[in-house]
Amino acid sequence: MSTVMTESNIQVLDIRKEVMIAAPIDIVFETIKENHGPLGDQNLKLEAWPGGRWYRDLGNNTGHLWGHVQVIKPPKLLEITGPMFMSYPVASFLQYRLTEESGGTKLTLVHQAFGFIPAEHLEGVDKGWGEIAEAIKTKAEKKRG
Repeated sequence: MSTVMTESNIQVLDIRKEVMIAAPIDIVFETIKENHGPLGDQNLKLEAWPGGRWYRDLGNNTGHLWGHVQVIKPPKLLEITGPMFMSYPVASFLQYRLTEESGGTKLTLVHQAFGFIPAEHLEGVDKGWGEIAEAIKTKAEKKRG
């Protein structure tokens, strides 16, 4: 048995968030790398080198691969490709771009994906990335002192 898929089965996700952070660029970059920002409750690990894994470690050699580091250029750029939190056919790209500006660092977060993305993920992801960007801001500003 085979199934013919049409374009209507494919969903596209394009999320962009910008936030100004009152902290130096190196502190913001380190905050992003530490258990990948505010996702510490998920026990996510980031191997911060090209090809390194970003994964959820559940112990005993179990877990979930979220992606691989595609580009890392400290302290300005981190790109990850992979399924992210989605356990279905999808291609996903995540980018953290940092730029120094007067009074701090601008974080631009981009998450783009296409594939068989359920409606509930399309609806919830935008809010989730906004919360993540704000959590990175809060943590980095606390470190700055």
